[in-house]
Amino acid sequence: MTYEYRVVPVAPDTPRDKLRQVLAIHAEFGDWELFGHRIYPGGRRSVTVRRRVRGEYAPPLPS
Repeated sequence: MTYEYRVVPVAPDTPRDKLRQVLAIHAEFGDWELFGHRIYPGGRRSVTVRRRVRGEYAPPLPS
């Protein structure tokens, strides 16, 4: 299977509940699934999401 990956940068002061809501929206409307989560020194975080590449048009990642 071929996957498309996107990195979602997360500000250090973003609450966990807000991040959960953003990822739920990505999953529901864009068929994205969580692939990885990194926490860097200083509190900066990045979340990597992926989805299968489809032959039809897929909507862009919501921001």
